[in-house]
Amino acid sequence: MSTQPVALVTGSSRGIGRGIALALGALGWRVVVNYAGNRQAADECVALVAAAGGQAIAVQGDVGEAGDRHRLVAESVAWGGRIDLLVNNAGVAPAVRADVLDAGEESFDRLIRINLKGPYFLTQAVAKVMIGQAPDVSGSRGQIITVSSISAYTASVNRGDYCVSKAGLGMLTKVFAARLADHGIRVYEIRPGVILTDMTGPVKAKYDALIADGLTPIKRWGDPADIGRAVAAIASGDLPFSTGEVINVDGGFHLHTL
Repeated sequence: MSTQPVALVTGSSRGIGRGIALALGALGWRVVVNYAGNRQAADECVALVAAAGGQAIAVQGDVGEAGDRHRLVAESVAWGGRIDLLVNNAGVAPAVRADVLDAGEESFDRLIRINLKGPYFLTQAVAKVMIGQAPDVSGSRGQIITVSSISAYTASVNRGDYCVSKAGLGMLTKVFAARLADHGIRVYEIRPGVILTDMTGPVKAKYDALIADGLTPIKRWGDPADIGRAVAAIASGDLPFSTGEVINVDGGFHLHTL
């Protein structure tokens, strides 16, 4: 069996998740490419990871479903022998944007189930696997990264359910970082800004104008590869004295300037 480390990246068939998978592949990692429904995109990602220098398999699973989470962890361990990195990336946007005064419970429940409950309990399950693993020479048993959003602190009144789900991920990072530090497991949150993906495609013209008008100090769209680089730095062990840390990859959006 290969001794190369193993990463489980949820929602990695396309977009930001694919960018993360490819960055890990370039490091020579073995990557579990999780997807919910698009097998073709997942197979494409597997091939691209291999071309980048890594190994990969595709595993279907909806992180919002308990049975799928358990199977995803089991299949990852069966293939790789261990899990060195979990990247909670899978997430969905509201099916319909609605004013917070009119929004319904169905959309709220869907977003909380997939965007928050799923990562929370998947992290719990993977943490238990990591605790049982032998530490490496640095004492690390694994790392966990949750990809949230600038929507964790930026109010959008026509998608409040999405913002609430992302804000919850910030506390997920804190509580697991505090709980797992003694086990040699470090936990991080990455907050992407405006990233060009399928999710943002429908509002591209809007954000083109906002970026040109100074929405971010770095005046360009983010790319999935930008998130991949941040994950690769963590995966390489370059932040050994940090845990519970929030890493903004947002072109400087989080800055308050006068």
